[in-house]
Amino acid sequence: MKLGWIGTGVMGASMAGHLQQGGHELWVYNRTKQKAGPLLDHGATWCDTPAAVAENARIVFTIVGHPQDVEAVYFGADGLNSDRAGMDIVVDMTTSQPSLAKIIAQRAEPLGIDSLDAPVSGGDVGAREGTLAIMVGGKQAVFNQVLPLFELMGTTISYLGGPGMGQHTKVCNQILVAGNMIGTCESLLYAARQGLDLQQVIDIIGKGAASSWSINNLGPRIAQENYDPGFFVEHFIKDMGIALAEARAIGLALPGLALVQQLYIALKAQGHGRSGTQALFLALQTLNGDGSG
Repeated sequence: MKLGWIGTGVMGASMAGHLQQGGHELWVYNRTKQKAGPLLDHGATWCDTPAAVAENARIVFTIVGHPQDVEAVYFGADGLNSDRAGMDIVVDMTTSQPSLAKIIAQRAEPLGIDSLDAPVSGGDVGAREGTLAIMVGGKQAVFNQVLPLFELMGTTISYLGGPGMGQHTKVCNQILVAGNMIGTCESLLYAARQGLDLQQVIDIIGKGAASSWSINNLGPRIAQENYDPGFFVEHFIKDMGIALAEARAIGLALPGLALVQQLYIALKAQGHGRSGTQALFLALQTLNGDGSG
């Protein structure tokens, strides 16, 4: 199948690679061509614009940084709407605004193009191993058509309803991740202050009632003082902002989420916007004095 892929960042490059390994032809665009290098080395075709991807591919996947990036890819001067020759389906896998997913679907339909919003969870590890959770909104029939491609990238794939419902489910995911992240970092900060071996603590509490993806996957990175990104702090701030805006729109107070977002904003101000989300540990260290580690 002729597929398009836009966005070859920390997660996107691996996800596109699984489609390529599944035997599909890829037409690829990314703002920085170098990041698409491994895909190009394995036979993908480079495109200079999103419009050029749309000209060649039947199904186009996108996973970029922020809602404004999604808007530029879809509706910009050289966006997917510029030339849709051969394109039947667009699938946005960016964590973005539910309202924007609905707009994409509304604008695509008169052009004879179907749209799915399909944000993912699982981080860089899930992307590399093809074990992502994929949350999908759009038409059921279109979901069924794209499902074999989703199965190359993830192991837990769910259809949640109409346009925007995949994004709403990702909001639920990020609210829970925010709580897990502060719990993970505060727990390990306490362990460090008490002189415990962090990995030993993770090995035991990660097997009981306190088990979570965060403690078992990001906890060891904290123990190794590895703050490289599996998911960028600045992108998580964006996700939490979307969640808080959606909550405000329905009159829902989420004080825990608001607190965690403020801590992450402080972390970004300390120069860690491009660090991994586990770097929240550093913000909490600073809050408690530099000698806490």
